[in-house]
Amino acid sequence: MKRQTLMRTLTLSQVVFLGIAWNNPMVFFNTYGIATVTSQGVIMGAYIIAFLAILFTAFSYGKMAKAFPIAGSAYTFTQKSINPQLGFLIGWTIMLDYMLTPMVTCLMSTVFLNAMFPGVPHALWITLLTATIVIPSILGVKFTASTGKIFVIAQVIFVCIFWILTIKSLLAGVGAGTLFSIQPLFNAEIKLPVILAGASILCFSFLGFDSLTTLSEETINPEKTIPRAIIIMLLTIGVLYIGSAYLAQLVHPGFAFENTDSAAMEVVYLVGGNLFKSLFVTAVILGNFSSGVASTTSASRVLYAMGRDSVLPKKVFGHIHSRFKTPSTGIIVIGIISLLGIVLTLDQVIKFINFGALIAFASVNLSVIAHYFIRNRMRSSFTEYMRYLVMPLIGAGFTLWLWSHLEVDALILGGIWMAIGFGYLIYMTKFFRQGLPEFSFDKEIIPENILAEDIKM
Repeated sequence: MKRQTLMRTLTLSQVVFLGIAWNNPMVFFNTYGIATVTSQGVIMGAYIIAFLAILFTAFSYGKMAKAFPIAGSAYTFTQKSINPQLGFLIGWTIMLDYMLTPMVTCLMSTVFLNAMFPGVPHALWITLLTATIVIPSILGVKFTASTGKIFVIAQVIFVCIFWILTIKSLLAGVGAGTLFSIQPLFNAEIKLPVILAGASILCFSFLGFDSLTTLSEETINPEKTIPRAIIIMLLTIGVLYIGSAYLAQLVHPGFAFENTDSAAMEVVYLVGGNLFKSLFVTAVILGNFSSGVASTTSASRVLYAMGRDSVLPKKVFGHIHSRFKTPSTGIIVIGIISLLGIVLTLDQVIKFINFGALIAFASVNLSVIAHYFIRNRMRSSFTEYMRYLVMPLIGAGFTLWLWSHLEVDALILGGIWMAIGFGYLIYMTKFFRQGLPEFSFDKEIIPENILAEDIKM
């Protein structure tokens, strides 16, 4: 019986749009209130710090995706380049990231839906929104990419309209009354740790770039396509987020809002009135829908990689639907977990996601050093030292620095999750007396010459 595998159908543009859909250009508005209050109004400065930290890590993800173009992301990269046991722990940790992100998209939508329709129960919104992201995710990655492209274009158009209306308001004397100010970037009265706390939250806004590596087994020529897609996607969303942060802080100086969770609605109303506010809610729902589908798609691929390796139940997570060629049972599990949004808050879930994401980012940077600099001895020139040692070290240092500025409750609960994973690892390895099962490359998954080609990178 032939083994069911994922199908290679995705092109560069489809991967880029899937990544932007996962990131969700509208996520700026979803996290605007929390990030502005946490950074005490220096939201643009916090965005730039988060972007720089992510940029170094993005290069590392691109290098590792070229070396190991299979599903699994940080789990696979750490497993193959450093150690299978550490790889499992990283995979266990990013499960916290990937499996909770679809829930976040539902919670983000309910914030604004509850504001518009206060009579509808919160639980009903979560249930309906979860169903709308699970069903398209099962139907297939090409369907997801096609619908995601339409919604991404709609979101970018909305952000451009927001920029135009905000500039018009500033020129009319609203807020700072000027287009040029250093206040959103720097305030001498605000200490660096405060801005770093805001940056650690805003890392969530950039998480979609790493999700692209989970699509490696469904991408045409992944060893070239995935690294290119990561950089294109990251630069695009960086411009959208940083530009929006600058203008929003100018038109609404300070960090006092009637409701922190829906603070963006106050700014949108300020620059565009009720009509634009209604358009804003529609754009948020569309953006969160496309992000939810894209993040569910990525999360299910990580679970699929771990299920295929038998470090998670293979019959559940290693299963591929015979018709749609998607890990359907894993997607259903993610949908069930998303229903926890009925009892959890947006702020709580974002903190937990950032815990796992920042740990994963550090591990991928270290994987570059292990695979290229140490194992393959790529250190014969200054360029190779920079690519495979200095830049990954900067990326790892940056992300761990931001990780250390997460709030204490996120660190405690994230640490508990990792401790549970460590206990499970002990159980699987019989107190490390036996190795973990590990997926092997074969011709169905990866061409024989890729490992040779990545040395020439």
